Amino acid sequence: MAYVSESGEFRRDTRYLHGDWGPEPGRYRLIVSRACPWASRAIIVRELLGLQDVLSMGVCGPVHDEDSWTFDLDPGGVDPVLGVPRLKDAYPDGYDRGITVPAIVDLTTGEVVNNDYPSLTLRLSTEWQRYHREGAPDLYPEPLREEMDEVMQLVFHDVNNGVYRCGFAGDQDAYEKAYAQLWDRLDWLEDRLSSRRFLMGDAITEADVRLFTTLVRFDAVYHSHFKCNRQKLTEMPVLWRYARELFQTPGFGDTVDFDHIKRHYYVVQKDLNPTGIVPLGPDLSGWSA
Repeated sequence: MAYVSESGEFRRDTRYLHGDWGPEPGRYRLIVSRACPWASRAIIVRELLGLQDVLSMGVCGPVHDEDSWTFDLDPGGVDPVLGVPRLKDAYPDGYDRGITVPAIVDLTTGEVVNNDYPSLTLRLSTEWQRYHREGAPDLYPEPLREEMDEVMQLVFHDVNNGVYRCGFAGDQDAYEKAYAQLWDRLDWLEDRLSSRRFLMGDAITEADVRLFTTLVRFDAVYHSHFKCNRQKLTEMPVLWRYARELFQTPGFGDTVDFDHIKRHYYVVQKDLNPTGIVPLGPDLSGWSA
C-alpha cells in the first residue's frame, strides 16, 4: 500500500494546496462529502458560524473510484455551480496529489485554490468574522489558542489520524503501537471531559468539532473496519455523553449522514473490505435518543 511506510506505519500525505482565499462573499465554493471526517469539520463550522449565504457548498457522493470524488448526488451527475462531474476537473492542471475534500474553489477561475483542511476551518472562524451570524460561537477564542492548539494536535495524532494508523497499519507492531496510542488518548479524553462540559470548558470550540467527527464515526466504522475494538464509544460513559450532546446541537448531528459514512469506508476501501459488503449494524439510534 502506497500510504504505508517501510516501518509499517500509515503515512498521511499532507502536501496540500495553500492558495490564498479571503472573506469575499459569493466568490468561493466549499466542496465536501458528508462521508469524510475532514470535510465534516468544514460543514459543521460553516453551519455554526452561519456562513451559508456567503459561502456556497457542493456535496460529493460517498463512493468514489481511485481517480476522484464525484458529484453523483446532483442532477445529471454535475455540480450545478462548477459544471463538472468530478472534483478532479476543478483541480489545477498538473496537480499530482490526492483529490481531497474539503476543497475551496475560486469561482472566478473554476479551480481549487486550497484543500488544507487543518487551517480551512480556522480561517472561517478568524478571517470571515464580519459575515458570522449574530450570536455565532467563537470557535477559536484568542485567550485559549495556545492550549487549544496543543489539544488539537494531540487529538489529531492519536485519535483523528490514530484510527487510520490502526486501520492501515502494514504490520502487527505498527498496529499495536497505534492502537495503544489511540486508547491512551481516548482514556485521557474521558478523564479530561469528566470535569468539564467541552474540551476547553463550558463553550464549544474548534477542538470539539475536530474530536466529534471521529467520535461520530467510531462505532459505525472505526471499531470494526479499522480494528479499534477495545470498546465501543457507547461503552465509554463520559465520551458518549459528550458526543451525544454535540450530536444534538444544531450544526452537528443534522449534518451527519450515517449511510454515506458507512458506504464510503466499506465500499471504497477495498484493500480492507474486498467484498464491498456494508454491514447492517450497529444500532445507531442511541445518538438521537
